[in-house]
Amino acid sequence: MTDDVRDLVPAAVDRFGERVHAVPAYRWPAPTPCAGWSVRDLVAHLCFEHRWAPHVLAGETMAAVGDRYDGDLVGGDPVRAWDGAAVRSRAAFAVTGSHAARVHVSFGWLDVEEYAVQMLVDLTVHEWDLARGAGLDEHLDPACVAATLAYLRTDPVMLDGPGLFAAPVAAAEADPQARLLALTGRRTGR
Repeated sequence: MTDDVRDLVPAAVDRFGERVHAVPAYRWPAPTPCAGWSVRDLVAHLCFEHRWAPHVLAGETMAAVGDRYDGDLVGGDPVRAWDGAAVRSRAAFAVTGSHAARVHVSFGWLDVEEYAVQMLVDLTVHEWDLARGAGLDEHLDPACVAATLAYLRTDPVMLDGPGLFAAPVAAAEADPQARLLALTGRRTGR
């Protein structure tokens, strides 16, 4: 595994995009494991996060970015919307040496490495949510699972604090992916 989690993010963006491109047209309104979110809603959430990423990584504040990404970012074409968000985000994460040392997010300032691992958590867990909702293969990248699981185990605030995840459930299996998903309140059994 890489020493800098920022190195994992571009490939995670690509994998999420592969899943977005594989969503059958009839599955966009299907529910996901994220309560109240359809497949389309989940992709819209990631589009929002990844539209912001290049600004955040360049050191811009929330106030400087303003409300330019408010509203419906996916319209009638979630695949195109994701591609537009992903291309800029991926490029921004791919140049890890040019990032600001600290970045400004909705809840304050973070070290860039902390922001990157939080984005990796979002990409990894939601990749599985997308796969489950769209009826796709649910296997996740082992390096991303390991990094995400390690982070969540050392930062319980991510699990307990802001209400990002449902309460943990019992893991259906002992493998790291099942443990990660259970930790974030996902039931992997059908």
